Amino acid sequence: MVNYPNGKKSTWTSSVSAGGRGMELEHEINLTNQNYLDEDRAVIHKKPTPVTIVKVDYPSRNKAKITEAYFKTPSTTDYNGIYRGRYIDFEAKECRVPTSFPLKSIHAHQIRHLESIIRHGGIAFAIIRFIDFNETWFVPADRMIQYINTAERSSIPHDWFTENCFLIRETYTKPVDYLEIVDRYYFEKGDTADGK
Repeated sequence: MVNYPNGKKSTWTSSVSAGGRGMELEHEINLTNQNYLDEDRAVIHKKPTPVTIVKVDYPSRNKAKITEAYFKTPSTTDYNGIYRGRYIDFEAKECRVPTSFPLKSIHAHQIRHLESIIRHGGIAFAIIRFIDFNETWFVPADRMIQYINTAERSSIPHDWFTENCFLIRETYTKPVDYLEIVDRYYFEKGDTADGK
C-alpha cells in the first residue's frame, strides 16, 4: 500500500507472479472500477449472478451458511454501468490457451445480449486476458461478433487480437484501465482507433 501526498491510500497490490495474476482479472477490474468511482469518472459495477437459495444451515444465529443453491437464469455479462452519458456493458474472460481464445468461453446468450446493447446504442465489449503472455485485451463487441458469425473454427487466434483489438495499459491505480480505450474507440474517433 502506498500513501499519496493528498492523503489517499492505494488499495491495489500487485501479485507475486505473472501466472498468479491471471486469476485476478476480476479483482483488478473491480479495483479499477472503484478508482473510476472515486474519481467520479464512471459508475460501473459487477453484476450479481442471479441464484435461488434452496437450503441454508444455521449453526448459530449469526453464522448462516448457504449449502444448496442454483442459478435462476443464465447470466448475461459481468459488468455494466454508465460512462459519459452512455450505457456500458462488458464481459471479462481469462484465457489459459496461449495460441487462441476458445469460442466456447463466450456463450450464445451473452453474444445476443451484447448485440442488443449495440443495437440500442450502448457501449459493448469484452476484456480478455491471455494469462501466458500477461496481455489484457479490449475487444470491441462488434468485431468479436463479426468474427464469431463468419469463423470456420472454434477459437479466435491470438494474432486476431493483435490485429483487431487494443492492449489495455496497466497503471498503479488502474490495473485494467479500459476507459482509456473506450475514450479513443467510441468518443474521439467515431468508432475507430489507431487506424484499426
